[in-house]
Parts: sequence; C-alpha cells; structure tokens
Amino acid sequence: MDTLTRTPHSFGTRIAAPYATAVEQVKEALREEGFGILSEIDVQQVLKEKRNVDFRPYVILGACNPPLAERAFSADLDVGLLLPCNVVVYQDDGASVVEVADPEAMLEVLKRPELLPVASEAKAKLERAIERLAP
Repeated sequence: MDTLTRTPHSFGTRIAAPYATAVEQVKEALREEGFGILSEIDVQQVLKEKRNVDFRPYVILGACNPPLAERAFSADLDVGLLLPCNVVVYQDDGASVVEVADPEAMLEVLKRPELLPVASEAKAKLERAIERLAP
C-alpha cells in the first residue's frame, strides 16, 4: 500500500514529529538508503537574515547517492544541473511535512533514455526512505 502523497513532480508524507526531530529522522532514513547530505539550506534563517522576514521552520536538503550520481554523470555531464536530489522538510500545524523532488520527473528534462534506470533506482531508494517515516 502506498503511504506517500504524490504530485507530478514530487512525493512525500506528513509526520507527527516536531520539525527538528523530523529533520534528523529524514537524514537517517536517507543514510539508510545510501544518500549523504551535500547541502542544507535553512530557509527560515536565510529569509530572516536577508529579508528580515519571519518564516516557518523549513530546510532544503541536497541528498546524493554517490554510485547513482556517478552513473548519471557518465551518461550526461549536464545532469549536474539537476542534482543533488532535493528533499524539503517544513513545519506545518504542529506536524512536519517531508517532500522529495521526483528524480524521474527531474531527469526527464534532459530527454536521455539512458538516465531512466538511474532515475528509477534513485526514486525507489528515496521512496523507501520516506515510507519509513510515514504514519
């Protein structure tokens, strides 16, 4: 049974965990599927510092699975424009929302059939990671 919400460009879930806990749970679930975090953007902090705007807790995680990235780069060097895999976590009404950019949708932009197996494998790993969090 699919426990994830889906859009044409993403999939995700809503979890009861507080934001800080959810961020750590997401990082751990990604690690279990072979993803490391290459970048972490604290959107709340950036908007406060740059625009003096109060915003909800929100982080953008740039996740990378090195073997999959290597295969993608071997197929098309321009794939770097679409990497790493983006995962967002944000606070919403006392819960946390986790959304992942769908690798198949992202790599479709390049119109390179040889990237489809890499995108499909990345998607499967990311789905498994997020499903671990789903209620």
